[in-house]
Amino acid sequence: MARRDIAFDAEGTTLRGWFYLAEGASGPGPAVVMAHGFSAVKEMYLDSFAEVFAAAGLNVLVFDHRCFGASDGEPRQEIDPWAQVGDYRHAITYLHTVPEVDPARIGIWGSSYSGGHVLVVAAIDRRVKAVVSQVPLISGHANFRALVRADFIAGFREQFEADRLARFLGKPSVMVPVVDKDPLAPSALPTPDSWEWFSQTGATRAPAWRNEVTLRSVEMFTEYEPGSYLPYISPTPFLLLVAAGDHLVPSELAIAAFDTAHQPKELIIMPDGHFDAYVAGFEAASGPARDWFTRHLGG
Repeated sequence: MARRDIAFDAEGTTLRGWFYLAEGASGPGPAVVMAHGFSAVKEMYLDSFAEVFAAAGLNVLVFDHRCFGASDGEPRQEIDPWAQVGDYRHAITYLHTVPEVDPARIGIWGSSYSGGHVLVVAAIDRRVKAVVSQVPLISGHANFRALVRADFIAGFREQFEADRLARFLGKPSVMVPVVDKDPLAPSALPTPDSWEWFSQTGATRAPAWRNEVTLRSVEMFTEYEPGSYLPYISPTPFLLLVAAGDHLVPSELAIAAFDTAHQPKELIIMPDGHFDAYVAGFEAASGPARDWFTRHLGG
């Protein structure tokens, strides 16, 4: 599998990642842009997906979000969803300069938080010719209330407001853990399966991953509503992959939102939970995505 390190400019911030050359390519061909979810870095199984896509005749660009992993950006460990949406678009522009890529056949793939990003990008950027969204965030407002007990929400709001005042006075944003072994302890993703996947995957595959984000990242999460862009994706072909047992981004939110998208579209409900798509359920997630891209982009 031919892979090379790449870097590209995102309006002053250098983003870094990998470019996988499509197997059997004899000229410019289709390409897929991929980035990870909330706080995750490319080593956390994106290479596995990219290898499946490349073996099917697709070029693949995998990159780390700004402020994470190998990419530049300050403040470190801050997740601005709209900046990440913009960086998908910078990646598409970069592919227009890559000789192995046909600019008229570019697709995008996202998972979890970036599964929400690709809904937005596909709706607003007509250079996208196919989109796959895996276990996506649909609504920050609804998801926050699904993860956080109602009697804890006021306390979070107070923390957000205190952090805002501190930043106004020139202090850095407060940092919070992404995950914690105790699901009732303060963390951005307070579920037991989040702790298990991030802690294990970080230790075994991704030493660049850090178990912290700015508190402002969590506040921006609660304000982000990518599902509102679903009606505008058409006529771009849209595949939604949902995990039936997902309680990090509840599957019922994504399934209900799917009805607001127009044709051409397809919904696949996978078994198990949110993180199984990367490991135990990898074939169930990667196979349909591969087939969607090859059907709509060619291979």
